[in-house]
Amino acid sequence: MTAQQSVAEKLGYPANTKLLIVHADDIGLAQSVNEATLTAFEKKGITSGSIMVPCPWFADFAEHYKAHPHLDVGIHLTLTAEWENYKWGGVLPATEISSLLDENGNFYASVEEVGQHSDPVEVEKEVRAQIDKAIAYGIHPTHIDTHMGSIMAKPELIQIYLKLGLEYKIPVFVPRMILMGMPEEAREQMNKDYVLVDNFFMMNTDDPGLSWAEAYAKMITKAIPGLNVMIVHVAHDNAEMQAISVNHPAFGSAWRARDLEYLLSQEFSELLKEQNIQLVTWKEIKEVM
Repeated sequence: MTAQQSVAEKLGYPANTKLLIVHADDIGLAQSVNEATLTAFEKKGITSGSIMVPCPWFADFAEHYKAHPHLDVGIHLTLTAEWENYKWGGVLPATEISSLLDENGNFYASVEEVGQHSDPVEVEKEVRAQIDKAIAYGIHPTHIDTHMGSIMAKPELIQIYLKLGLEYKIPVFVPRMILMGMPEEAREQMNKDYVLVDNFFMMNTDDPGLSWAEAYAKMITKAIPGLNVMIVHVAHDNAEMQAISVNHPAFGSAWRARDLEYLLSQEFSELLKEQNIQLVTWKEIKEVM
């Protein structure tokens, strides 16, 4: 029996159930993102989300969360600032995390630069501070994951990521593929200590040959027995989000509005039923770990 089948059974489902977390990234990025995320939660378009603690609109969402503490919210560990003119640094003072910052005192724009420049000691201090700040603001994180995959930029950072999950006793977004190439003993330990994600999918390109619904349907129909995670990015297509995402159509303002529209559609709801997919949350998984 695999670890994920065990989770399905602990949640009260048959071992071969296709579990799906519909997860919204980037809470705290912008007011537009916060408002769209709350709408998606309210209308059950998503089951989970994660917050970017260093971003300007973190505190705004933390205030909303106080009135809705049932929401499934994790920490979107953030080490990059990818937008052209919209930037941020870390939670800690720049003097404590200088290897994570560019010449302007902001996080680097790419994962590759994080891998090249980051001091693992400073990374651990910063991501730990992000988790602690969220908790201090009253958020009860259901899991931790990683913005742009930056915490997986090099092996030393992956070890920090895994260690923090055990230390804080919360699930960590870890794809099962990470086991590839590991010795058998290490694979067994990972299966024992972590709830591994069997399959995850995310819109990566705006394929002109497919509608948004067709592209997502193509992914959703490939959900497999075990734990699947569908990563989405929502926002309202307004002046704020358009300014943030200037010259960045991928995951930009219009892109995120299309994600939101699809998640709230009857078509999405019906497709999940047709595929016999059971929606779950990281909070539920945390409770049975």
